Amino acid sequence: MNRQIVRVGAVVFVLFGALFLNLNVITLLQADELANHPANRRVIIREYSIERGPIVVGEEAIARSERTEEGQYRYLRTYPQPELYAHLTGYYSIVLQRSGLERALNEELTGRTTEVVAQNLGELLGRADRPGNAVELTIDPAVQAAARDALDGREGAVVAIDPSTGGVLASYANPTFDPNPLSSHDTREINEAWAPLRDDPDRPLVDRATGELYPPGSAFKVVVAAAALEAGSDPSRTFPNEVAYDVPQTSLDIRNAGDARCGDGEETTLETAFRRSCNTVFARLGVELGDEALAAQAEAFGFNRTPPLELPAATSRIPEEQDVPAVAQSAIGQRDVQATVLQMAMVSATVVNGGQLLRPHLVDAVRGPDGAILRGADVGRWQAPPGDGRTMSPRTAQQLRSLMVDAVSGPGATGGAAAIDGVEIGGKTGTAQTLPGAPPVAWFIGFAGDEVAVAVAVPNADGGGGAVAAPIARQVFQAALG
Repeated sequence: MNRQIVRVGAVVFVLFGALFLNLNVITLLQADELANHPANRRVIIREYSIERGPIVVGEEAIARSERTEEGQYRYLRTYPQPELYAHLTGYYSIVLQRSGLERALNEELTGRTTEVVAQNLGELLGRADRPGNAVELTIDPAVQAAARDALDGREGAVVAIDPSTGGVLASYANPTFDPNPLSSHDTREINEAWAPLRDDPDRPLVDRATGELYPPGSAFKVVVAAAALEAGSDPSRTFPNEVAYDVPQTSLDIRNAGDARCGDGEETTLETAFRRSCNTVFARLGVELGDEALAAQAEAFGFNRTPPLELPAATSRIPEEQDVPAVAQSAIGQRDVQATVLQMAMVSATVVNGGQLLRPHLVDAVRGPDGAILRGADVGRWQAPPGDGRTMSPRTAQQLRSLMVDAVSGPGATGGAAAIDGVEIGGKTGTAQTLPGAPPVAWFIGFAGDEVAVAVAVPNADGGGGAVAAPIARQVFQAALG
């Protein structure tokens, strides 16, 4: 009998110990996490008592809080130009929580950052009415609107970057959506708006500028040319002028578009091959360089790394180990090479910036309610591993810049539709194949002087990069140049 009592006592003791331990873990270790979890109803109600700071582009708020008298929710989040900025702002919802910059910069917008000590003290002392901070973006409203207008309802994306700072001047993707009904205080309205967006086969909730990966096609030849120039090649170096390149270790050839030769004569130069976008020369170059050198150069541009953007961004990819046939296909931007539109804009910006890859960023400043700057833009190099912070030498960058200008204005250039009289425009077109028989992805990446670098991608295009994407880039250039 005594033995049974001892056993029961031991079990009860263990259970009390487990309960004591669990309560202490919740109280001491998980209290903040549970209290601030976005699904916590108390957190949502408390946040809706704060006048959330605006997200500002130019001098206009693209997301702002309006005072309401709707029960426990004191402020309503609204978006005056919803579809134009939806993938940047995201939504702020009592049901869906937050997305986009509303989620990424929640602490700044609610005024909870450590820079605002006085405001945080005010909250602790019971001030529920203190406002959040304003977030000013690097976006240029004219360039953003030009990207939308130039796409003209087509599926695709445009990213424009200031090459001297890494600031994003435009990031627009279509299809887009309206975040206003998702940010309503009416749960029925939210659910009715969410279901068709979630189930839409066109995926309007996907940001094709930063979150979608595409084969870059011939636009990737900028990266290959950089690797060749860094390895000691010169724009005047000659190659066999052939319609098809006999790829080693396979019976499949790589051919030029339209089975065309790369100009006249038995030989052609790297400069001509770049201008005319000749697959045979770049496939040969890729095999010559090898998989390690090709991947290393791509990684120096940012491939295989997640961009340090304030919004979530997909990682552009290139395999570090490939067999010879795969390397030949990768060198023309096909096979397993995948890139975001943001990444390809960064490639152009790095060329313009003399070979230095800068950190892409959307936030220009965070200001307190009194207008004081609490923090500025995150400007600086995005270090290429290992290395000295340069993606390529200044000499290589200048040679690439000249090649890209020639690819827009030279004889037989594929990017002529991006040209603007009196302005130095450089670029590279791309027409990337996807599934057999499916329409291609039309690309253009390039720059206008030192002012702006741009990337355009149009999937399911009814033409190549020169016909479809280059004119879009031209309109964006014109807006950026004023």
